[in-house]
Amino acid sequence: MHEKERHRVILSKVERQPVVTVAHLVKLLGASEATIRRDIAQLHLEKKLRRIRGGAEAIDPQSAVQLAGRPYSLNEPLNVTKKRMIAKAAAEMCHDGDSIIITAGTTTFKMTEFLKERSLQILTNSWPIANELFASSRNSITLPGGKLYREQNIILSPFRDDASRHFYSSIMFVGAQGLGPIGLMEADPQIAQGVEKLLGQTERIVVLADSSKFKKRSSLVVCGLEKLDTVITDSGIDTASRTMLEDAGVRLVIPEVKDFESNH
Repeated sequence: MHEKERHRVILSKVERQPVVTVAHLVKLLGASEATIRRDIAQLHLEKKLRRIRGGAEAIDPQSAVQLAGRPYSLNEPLNVTKKRMIAKAAAEMCHDGDSIIITAGTTTFKMTEFLKERSLQILTNSWPIANELFASSRNSITLPGGKLYREQNIILSPFRDDASRHFYSSIMFVGAQGLGPIGLMEADPQIAQGVEKLLGQTERIVVLADSSKFKKRSSLVVCGLEKLDTVITDSGIDTASRTMLEDAGVRLVIPEVKDFESNH
């Protein structure tokens, strides 16, 4: 990870905590202790935080509560090829003229690459997805009202009645923190609430989740498996997870690697 990106994550964490330790940042960023200490020292000199023994603290702590979970920037470089395969299969389910919902996430963002030549009505709570498709496609983009959370690049509203309540879609494409027998899971209650609010606005729910998500769990359940229409994942999915989806009546889609590589 580049220095600029490390600094952004460190500052975001300091604003959220508002005190973070060197040990925590080493684990979070995967950098050496010496590198983290240099980063803190530099940010201290720039008066963006205050260096303290064993870590750093905010100069002017924000009162706003931040979202739980890993920052978008840390998830974005993980399993990139698998995410693109999954996203391509998801995009192939769309047809010009369709109204769709795409929720925020690093896998759902990969759909933008395959939707640039389409003409769709798209509602998304993802700032990167909206920005990318608005700048490089003919798709019509609708954003819900709310607050933009920088770490997760997501727009969330505390109110039930926002722009999303008047948007109806044929398919909703959603990512997940985890996927297990109890259903679709998220790490933060505001994100879970934001996704849950959209479930009644669509005919079909399609989950985009690489195989690592079947090994992850969270305390917040967005919906049960019975509400899902399709799960798109990769060939790394284990037998137990395949059986779990089959027993719940969920369609499983696993893109072929050779088909993907032959076209990219």
